[in-house]
Amino acid sequence: MSRRLRFAFSACLAAIALMLAPAAALAAGNDVGHNIGSLLRQYAGEVYGGIVAVVGLVFLVNRKFTDLAMFFLAAIMVGWLVFSPDQVANAARAIGQRVLP
Repeated sequence: MSRRLRFAFSACLAAIALMLAPAAALAAGNDVGHNIGSLLRQYAGEVYGGIVAVVGLVFLVNRKFTDLAMFFLAAIMVGWLVFSPDQVANAARAIGQRVLP
C-alpha cells in the first residue's frame, strides 16, 4: 500500500469517527487553559521532586544528616507554598482568626 493511499485511508477514518462522535463527548475536553495548566503543574511537581531527590542524595552521601533533615523540611515548606496556595491561604486565615479575635 502506498504512502498516499494510507494517508487518505486514515484521513477518511478520522473524518468518519468525528462525524459519528457525539457533540457532548467532543465538548468535554475543550478547556484548553485548564488542561495545559494542570499538565504544567504536574511536570513542575515531577521536576521539583527530582531536584529534591538529587540534592538529598548529595547530603546523604556526604553523611550530613542534620543538613539533610533541614533541607527536607525546607523543601516541604516550599513545595506546600508553591503547589497549594489555597491551603496556605486557608491556614493563614485560620491562624489569623485564632490569634486576632
